[in-house]
Amino acid sequence: MGKRSTFARVERDFYPTPFAAVPPLIPHLRGVRTFAEPCCGDGALVRHLESEGLTCVYAGDISTGQDALALDRYGGADAIITNPPYERPLMHALISQFRGIAPAWLLLELDWAATKQAVPFLRSCSDIVVVGRLRLFEGTKSCGKENFGWFRFDARHASDPVFHTHDSLPSRSIHCCVHCGTSYRPQRAGSRFCSDACRQRAYRQRLSVTQA
Repeated sequence: MGKRSTFARVERDFYPTPFAAVPPLIPHLRGVRTFAEPCCGDGALVRHLESEGLTCVYAGDISTGQDALALDRYGGADAIITNPPYERPLMHALISQFRGIAPAWLLLELDWAATKQAVPFLRSCSDIVVVGRLRLFEGTKSCGKENFGWFRFDARHASDPVFHTHDSLPSRSIHCCVHCGTSYRPQRAGSRFCSDACRQRAYRQRLSVTQA
């Protein structure tokens, strides 16, 4: 567990995701209908998300011989949504793998974003949704001592993340890129793309369709 936990660390960071982690994320899943859960453990997160109307197209876990680092596609899922292991080298490898496959929402400790080791990954992080403290151990009467958040990683994103406070919907001042779906704060009225790169990709795609 985290640095302030009084519980012994569970092997492979097998912490079933509590339902309380899910509602703060749902309003930010614009356009996401299907998802993959490559670190599914006992399937708790899959059940929680499907109870909110989403459809799981892939669920796997290393404990069942399905190594997420060995896969490069998840059946066309709109997004990857997972509660990954928190052991840093493995967690970082998973972020690098997932963000190149599909937009990936990972439930992580908020303090991680303030560390030097997070710097190489935050440029591809488009959104951070605050969840707060969670009760990760069944039968306990209090929440843990770590704050958590949902981090959205996308290899197409290349600017600072938008920070969404607990229990808040995306701000009206935040736009959604029409090309990649990333949340961003526009610099001018009428903005439709999160970056020049996305604008150019959208133009090239339209051009290729026109010439076909």
